[in-house]
Amino acid sequence: MALTHLDEQGKAAMVDTSEKQPTRRSATARSIVVLPAAVLAALSDGTQLHSAKGSVFQTAILAGIMAAKKTGDLIPLCHPIGLDHCHIDIHLNENQHVVIDCTATVTAKTGVEMEALVGASMAALTVYDMCKALSHDIVIQETRLMAKTGGKKDFFRVDKG
Repeated sequence: MALTHLDEQGKAAMVDTSEKQPTRRSATARSIVVLPAAVLAALSDGTQLHSAKGSVFQTAILAGIMAAKKTGDLIPLCHPIGLDHCHIDIHLNENQHVVIDCTATVTAKTGVEMEALVGASMAALTVYDMCKALSHDIVIQETRLMAKTGGKKDFFRVDKG
């Protein structure tokens, strides 16, 4: 399997999509943030987190959407695309971890995996920023692609929790 962002000489290159036809594409990425118990106790009303800066989840959602729209500016070889839709859902799971799911959709010649990953990542970083005054023991545990459709091959991760 060849890396798509290298040319024939092995140098970095943006993938040429000029011959491809636009198709509907969607991707969902997930970030998990682990907050110390003291942070949860100080900020939680059971489903949301509120700090002196405001609603942690609502601020993180806005930051994630803004970042997803700027992915082509942030990652050098990503194509700049105009997203058709971006949705971020944030909730506390049964382990009291913050689960951030970012879904990006577009009709384009290239996929939106990076947009979904950037959106979830920035939302996680915003949760950290909003809560860091209470503790620096916050851990962004993981960010990974959960699903993608459209393009050459669909992908669906079986979620183990």
